Amino acid sequence: MNIEMIRAAALRLQGHARRTPLLSSPFLDDIAGRRVWIKPECLQHTGSFKFRGAWSAVSALPKDALARGVIAFSSGNHAQGVALAARKHSTSAVIIMPQDAPKVKIDNTRSLGAEVVLYDRAAGEDRDAIGAQIVAERGLTLIKPFDDPQVIAGQGTTGLEIAAQAAEVGVRQADVIVCCGGGGFSSGIALALEADAPGLRMRPAEPEGFDDVARSLRSGKIERNASLSGSLCDAIITPQPGDLTFPILKRLAGPGMVVSENEALMAVAQAFNRLKLVAEPGGAVALAAALFHCADIKGEDVIVTISGGNVDAAVFHQALKSTDPATQQGDVA
Repeated sequence: MNIEMIRAAALRLQGHARRTPLLSSPFLDDIAGRRVWIKPECLQHTGSFKFRGAWSAVSALPKDALARGVIAFSSGNHAQGVALAARKHSTSAVIIMPQDAPKVKIDNTRSLGAEVVLYDRAAGEDRDAIGAQIVAERGLTLIKPFDDPQVIAGQGTTGLEIAAQAAEVGVRQADVIVCCGGGGFSSGIALALEADAPGLRMRPAEPEGFDDVARSLRSGKIERNASLSGSLCDAIITPQPGDLTFPILKRLAGPGMVVSENEALMAVAQAFNRLKLVAEPGGAVALAAALFHCADIKGEDVIVTISGGNVDAAVFHQALKSTDPATQQGDVA
């Protein structure tokens, strides 16, 4: 995995992925006590950065594998990215999803033309066994959600854009806080920043109780989460860092940041109220870290990703009712 793969993915993504902007708000700056720059991948195709990695992986397949079709495991955002990438490459996609995934993500994946196979993770159904049987029957190619070189390369194109956009606004030194699950997004961005903006340091952000990357960075070895469900930040819940992603994170990442579910909901509200961006809780944890854990960040600037905006209406309504953080000094570091 290297910067050349990321640059090659960027060429394949030209004309297909959106170059999302770098946004700011004086209101968010006031809360954070520094300039906050936001990379809104919630504006990407399918509402998430996942489209980048999906397109990168599907577009790199040999013609015979592409003709047979692809398969993926996902709770929603990777599912939609793979479904759209497959449709645009005129091939089929099977997506194995937990039946308790947000309904909007299941519906959107089907609407994009994928065959959705649901499984009951609470009852212990084995998605890997289900997937293995389908692969054996149909000869499909598995597109992993994060631990795949071409997926990491596609996600890393976000880092190329951040490096260029930060230079445009004169930011040379800053933490870049990235919403983190298995580490594909964060490791890809870290590699891109190492090459194009070495003064920018990638730091992963995760929800409480599912902070396997932060714990792994502290211990120096891969740590697992005790649970795989039970958080509104479902988009970034994974068992553990990837075998490919963790060595990159161990070498390049700054300390992980961990936020509460309530802080994630308040960040969703702030993104909407101040920038009219729709974020899902898992996609807002980096913004929550920047706004409510200010003491853990140094420097005049901080850059954050909003990694996804595929939020159910009920959860979004819950977020908009969350308490204004300006009145909750105990929640602000």
